[in-house]
Amino acid sequence: MKDFAAIDFETANCERSSVCSVGIVIVRNGEIVDTFYSLINPEPNYYNYWCSQVHGLTAADTDNAPVFPDVWKKIEPLIEGLPLVAHNKSFDENCLKAVFRTYQMDYPDYEFYCTLQKSKEVWPEGQHNLDIIAERCGYNLENHHHALADAEACAAIALEIL
Repeated sequence: MKDFAAIDFETANCERSSVCSVGIVIVRNGEIVDTFYSLINPEPNYYNYWCSQVHGLTAADTDNAPVFPDVWKKIEPLIEGLPLVAHNKSFDENCLKAVFRTYQMDYPDYEFYCTLQKSKEVWPEGQHNLDIIAERCGYNLENHHHALADAEACAAIALEIL
């Protein structure tokens, strides 16, 4: 796969609609040509302890951030015509569908591919966490659970195994 958009969401709480940050990496002809990152004011707007422990974000980080529809207006033209790729697509795809429903937006039925699932086919043994698989593909993920860093790692994996 040479043309795609790697995507990663972080959530504020256990609700899939509570996306609080997004990272996008645009790949064309096998090269990263653009990246996008934004904080998002989550819906519902509260943070649970465990999510904040994972990604380090709190309400103080996103209280003045734009809401999802405003962020997506910037993302939509970047990803137009591209399949989306995520490490554990079920999480990111469900987040995207949930937040579209929350804001009563028409979901365009994006084509999604999963680097987690593919990594299990390529390397049946061992762990398949994003950082571990990224390292196997020659990418050093230094800022795990930052949405853009995770999207960059996902793009590196996709370029190697999809």
